[in-house]
Amino acid sequence: MKVPADLKYTESHEWTKAADEGIIVGITDYAQSEMGDIVFADLPQVGAEYKKGESLAVIESVKAVSDIYAPVGGIVIAVNEALIDSPELINDDCYGEGWLIKLSPDTEAELDELLSAEEYEKLLEREG
Repeated sequence: MKVPADLKYTESHEWTKAADEGIIVGITDYAQSEMGDIVFADLPQVGAEYKKGESLAVIESVKAVSDIYAPVGGIVIAVNEALIDSPELINDDCYGEGWLIKLSPDTEAELDELLSAEEYEKLLEREG
């Protein structure tokens, strides 16, 4: 499983990456491989506001329907429109073209609570 060192992670298998005006959020390589072939992504509206841990998107695969949770509280400032026609981008490039949303976080403090790549790898070892 790929676990890029420059990202932060959640225990529910979302990743975050600092961007110009907020953070980019997606699901990890582990999550997409567990789901199997992704066939649909129901993403939130730009401007929607979420608290940390709230379900902000739903991803449907051939195996299951999975909630995606807000890694931090904030406002959605962009969604990946490419996923509407090509949800398989999540399987093909979960850390790049398959990103889900951009969030403007409410507070920096919640970002500090996210897992480092090393901590996330240890979580995967425990779950594996």
